[in-house]
Amino acid sequence: QLQASGGGLVQAGGSLRLSCAASGFTFDDYTIGWFRQAPGKEREGVSWISNTDGSTYYADFVKGRFTISNDNAKNTVALQMNSLKPEDTAVYYCAVGYLIYNGTYYLDPDECDYWGQGTQVTVSS
Repeated sequence: QLQASGGGLVQAGGSLRLSCAASGFTFDDYTIGWFRQAPGKEREGVSWISNTDGSTYYADFVKGRFTISNDNAKNTVALQMNSLKPEDTAVYYCAVGYLIYNGTYYLDPDECDYWGQGTQVTVSS
């Protein structure tokens, strides 16, 4: 299973660090991703990291502000979120799966094998 943690309430411009820990399995050649869903909005991909080669992806709306990293020794993945904005408010979920190639590599949330329970991030203005 996956355990997501690190959410909370922060003022705009502040930082949070989310963590996704795996138990019962190892990341091996999985890709670990973060998704988010705000009230009344569809789920959207935020970032992912390949445990195979360390390649990463960031959605345009977080580029330059968020950083994803993995720690294989601890079997965890972290999402460092800086310069947070009110529009970053959402429940953040981590998930693991395998990258799909369709002209570009992406992590399909419908094809992920494991999901964390979600952690709430609230950014006040």
